[in-house]
Amino acid sequence: MTPVPFSPAAARAHRAGLGLTPQQVAEGMAAHGVRLLPSHVLGWESGEVRPSEEEFVALARALWCPAVQLMGARPASLRDFRVARELSQEQAARRIGVSDRTYEQAESSGRWTGDEEQTYSLAQALGLTLRDLLTVTGRREELDQRLRQCIDGRWQAQARAIGRIVPVPREALSKVLTVIQGEYQLSSHWGAGSWGSSSLARVEPAQPTQPITERFWELLAREDTGIPV
Repeated sequence: MTPVPFSPAAARAHRAGLGLTPQQVAEGMAAHGVRLLPSHVLGWESGEVRPSEEEFVALARALWCPAVQLMGARPASLRDFRVARELSQEQAARRIGVSDRTYEQAESSGRWTGDEEQTYSLAQALGLTLRDLLTVTGRREELDQRLRQCIDGRWQAQARAIGRIVPVPREALSKVLTVIQGEYQLSSHWGAGSWGSSSLARVEPAQPTQPITERFWELLAREDTGIPV
């Protein structure tokens, strides 16, 4: 398994800021169920070794800081976001309402197959924005394809599937998809008239310049989604 993202410099800075010795950090970690030597703390701070998931969470608690502050980078996977929330896989699975095995498979594969309610619970449990959610569940390409199908046909036919990917209130989603279809369908159908027809005399509407998915997020950010975009 890929090690938990970890910043030796952040760990050193937090310990120094608290005025703690490596021995005191080790004692603090023991209070959270992880027993090790002060040399382990020094090894992490030097970058020679990296803490395990359990050690990482205990270190953050011993240093009185959010776990994400010791990562040195923004979380980029389901596992990273879960560890940033200091949750075990079992705890995350219970909060989301899926079996331990289902969640474990999602984390190891980077693919999520939950329904709309479970996807909403996933975002809430791990503190994900909607964009984060699409990234860590491996559904960005699917969303892009569904949005393009809204242009080619009726958006209502795609609403349920998109709702499983982006768990927002149906009213907000319907409003956004209506605008998307109107803007991009008009653009794609412009010029369908024959040469020399009176349609050529009309003023051509402005062409959408944004990628359709970016426009989707921009419109959705104006709605009450329950989960930050």
